[in-house]
Amino acid sequence: MKVLVLGHKGMLGTDLMADLGRTHDVAGKDIEDFDIASASGCRGEIGQSGADVVINAAAYTNVDGCETDEAGSLCVNADGVKNVALACRESGIKLVHFSTDYVFDGTKKGPYVEDDVCSPINAYGRSKLKGEEYLREISDNYLLVRTSWLYGKHGRNFVGAIVERAERTGKLEVVDDQTGSPTYTVDLAAAVRVLIEGGHRGVFHLTNRGVCTWYQFALKILEYRDMGNVSIAPIKSAQLGRSAPRPEYSVLSCRKFADTTHRTMRFWQIALEEYMAGMS
Repeated sequence: MKVLVLGHKGMLGTDLMADLGRTHDVAGKDIEDFDIASASGCRGEIGQSGADVVINAAAYTNVDGCETDEAGSLCVNADGVKNVALACRESGIKLVHFSTDYVFDGTKKGPYVEDDVCSPINAYGRSKLKGEEYLREISDNYLLVRTSWLYGKHGRNFVGAIVERAERTGKLEVVDDQTGSPTYTVDLAAAVRVLIEGGHRGVFHLTNRGVCTWYQFALKILEYRDMGNVSIAPIKSAQLGRSAPRPEYSVLSCRKFADTTHRTMRFWQIALEEYMAGMS
């Protein structure tokens, strides 16, 4: 299978390239190679790729940045998806695209399933939802994967930030009123490969198993780093004064993936321990 990964230098894109590259012919394009906001640019790159599958891992993911630059976030996360979807449709190529738990408002009392009503509360979520809508309108051959709380070896993430701040200051304050599922990009990439190779279409939720707050996540990071001497205190989101509001509860149900593939994701604690064992 010939696969083209857009955004291949990013945290998720790098792991997708590595995982799929073991058994498939994989090429990558990134921001210096094409402009996702250009319909003609997308048409040219995708049309001449000869790909069977295009994976769009390119995105504007700075949540607070999106709040102050909603036009910019829509340009990449919505219009960019439209451009890629149109180009894939013209060439008869399957499109794999990633979205987020932030398309939900966080008021549900249980894990969100794929067909729950979306109602984002910040600009990032709105831009990603618009991208989803374009994808559904344009393509009849797509795989839409919603995920959450990503971390990995090849980009800035919460785990690295916690370790760096703990080593630098010896004390932390972390919010305890947001609940979700941390997801290791290595595990996400492997699960996406399973879906692609199985010829699956439609919407799937994919995260590591289990739930926690950011505070509980940070506690586990310190435990695995053997940093019990670091002072850590729970705080509320309002105390951070961030531009973008976050959903209080954004756990995604991965039952559809399990029922469809007869596989399950690892618990987030096991994935985190493996990731941290490789940290310098």
